[in-house]
Amino acid sequence: MSLPIKDILSHLHINDINHAFSTGSNWGSSPNAFVKDVTSPTDGKKIATVKFATADEYNSVVVTAQKAFKTWRQVPAPKRGEIIRQIGESLRENKKQLGTLVSYEMGKSLQEGYGEVQEMIDICDFAVGLSRQLYGLTMHSERPEHRMYEQYHPLGIVGVISAFNFPVAVWSWNAMLAWVCGDVCIWKPSEKTPLTAIACQHIAQEVFKRNNVDEGVSCLVIGDREIGELMSSDTRVPLVSATGSTRMGKAVSAAVGARLGKSLLELGGNNAIIITENADLDMSLIGAVFGAVGTAGQRCTSTRRLIIHQSVYDAFKEKLVNAYKQIKIGDPLDENNHMGPLIDQDAVALYLDSIEKCKAEGGNFVVEGGKLEGDAYASGCYVKPCIAEVENHFKIVQHETFAPILYLIKYSDLDEAIDLQNGVPQGLSSAIMTNNLREAETFLSYAGSDCGIANVNIGTSGAEIGGAFGGEKETGGGRESGSDAWKVYMRRQTNTINYSKTLPLAQGIKFDL
Repeated sequence: MSLPIKDILSHLHINDINHAFSTGSNWGSSPNAFVKDVTSPTDGKKIATVKFATADEYNSVVVTAQKAFKTWRQVPAPKRGEIIRQIGESLRENKKQLGTLVSYEMGKSLQEGYGEVQEMIDICDFAVGLSRQLYGLTMHSERPEHRMYEQYHPLGIVGVISAFNFPVAVWSWNAMLAWVCGDVCIWKPSEKTPLTAIACQHIAQEVFKRNNVDEGVSCLVIGDREIGELMSSDTRVPLVSATGSTRMGKAVSAAVGARLGKSLLELGGNNAIIITENADLDMSLIGAVFGAVGTAGQRCTSTRRLIIHQSVYDAFKEKLVNAYKQIKIGDPLDENNHMGPLIDQDAVALYLDSIEKCKAEGGNFVVEGGKLEGDAYASGCYVKPCIAEVENHFKIVQHETFAPILYLIKYSDLDEAIDLQNGVPQGLSSAIMTNNLREAETFLSYAGSDCGIANVNIGTSGAEIGGAFGGEKETGGGRESGSDAWKVYMRRQTNTINYSKTLPLAQGIKFDL
């Protein structure tokens, strides 16, 4: 471990947590709150204790956020950007400690923990520039001496429901853009990874307090599914951004849609890499292996399927098998290890069940999986990454398993490969490995990948914040992070100004009195 965990917790203001919610520097909880121990999948040890918020406490947070919105929206956007710049600087100062805590609490490798904090820093930088670029449009009116334009206004409260696999980065994608747009945020982190959320809330609220920003711009509510359900049904929360499983996303979408609210959904992925006969196999190997075992296969962009041309299938399979023999599994805080644990023992059970289902359908495992035993794996959350030869139509292949199980599928021509790639319910990330321009452009064309992300000669995992992130079909259709994703956090308004001395009507309609 790069730093003693007790020192990290103290540095980030985390020991035993006696508060279930925060509206900035104001923290609180009910005396009868449900108490939960937070343990690390790395070693199974208790890190700290947290409390869950009640429905009444959630309601008080919303009331405080509503009040804060009325003043925050009046702060000029460039000044909001300056405050976010300071949050980015604070994240830089705390990168080592926060990145280590991400790794220890969630189980991803230390380098990935640092990388997640870097994503937060990057989106802060993006938001600072965006604060001077919240553009509308002007257009010509058909009526003389009239001017038309459109502008964007903040929505109000943005509810953020985040998942355990990226416990802080996805929150920052939402919060930094929402804040620079003039919104306020209420964050419900995963109950599996609340400590990193508490740390981020401390970092943000210290900056807001230093800038005399009202309590309630940044709010945190610790809780389980009940809090997410309250938020989804709450008409005071115009936008709910939810990251998680497709099952969860459908529930959120139904609740938000029933009240005609807005939802931004980032849900499951079943991502494939097509490896053509024209691919650089050594480069393809790097993308495939990192995509499959990075974060122990618990990224929404993790590579689940390799669709390999029949002419290179055996050669590439041999490369994969040899590469998997070199994967080092263990304590994610040891930078020599490639892969850490799954998030908890429930995830291990789902992994083992998926292997059995794959075998039952006829899957042939060329690299066997299984749970790892021994003192080094005492938490019970460590598993072996495995590889199976399958058919794309297998039920288990159509399902997203959040674990390091990689499926190999053979194809004969590119049209078939694209059909296989698209032939799953999910549509998040996709990639093709080829040195053939025609194959690459076909994959990126209207006849190619149906995913929100389509890459050439890189893997499915590892998006940059400059591009909008999200997917289609059962992935939910949402877009977060870069490009013009900021527009989802605002309401669009069309304005017409008449500076003439008459009142002509559109479409030449006459209405004389």
